[in-house]
Amino acid sequence: MNATFQVTFDARDPGSLSMFWKEVLGYVHPGPPGFDPTTGRDALAAWEEFLDGLGVPTSERNDVSALEDPEGAGPRLFFQRVPEEKVAKNRVHLDVRAAPGLEGEARMAALEAECERLLPLGAMRVRRHEPEPPMSGGFIVMTDPEGNEFCLD
Repeated sequence: MNATFQVTFDARDPGSLSMFWKEVLGYVHPGPPGFDPTTGRDALAAWEEFLDGLGVPTSERNDVSALEDPEGAGPRLFFQRVPEEKVAKNRVHLDVRAAPGLEGEARMAALEAECERLLPLGAMRVRRHEPEPPMSGGFIVMTDPEGNEFCLD
């Protein structure tokens, strides 16, 4: 049996951070138990109704959030509220494959275009690494709105 996994982010604001990564990756918020995504109904609105029915206080509704790949191929992402701020470099980070199959200037242009798309969403550019064949095709290091590093690769 192959194991499945999810990637968990510690976050100050799980809902906002999940919205950022939703836009980056094209993922979707899963609905609550019994939710039928084929109805076109908004999953987050369905969660609000579900939590209302359980009597969950609004102050506790941003403690967690999750995203799933709509194609079912990528890992689930889970966001959990933690009290502390991020204080050090990530030991694990995501590589967002924004230029598959491209090389040289075409690759770097595609990475730059993706970088420009993510900046208004709250990402920050950290640095660009130029291609160094044969081992590196080049990449751009960025951070999400809470300072978690990731690479456009």
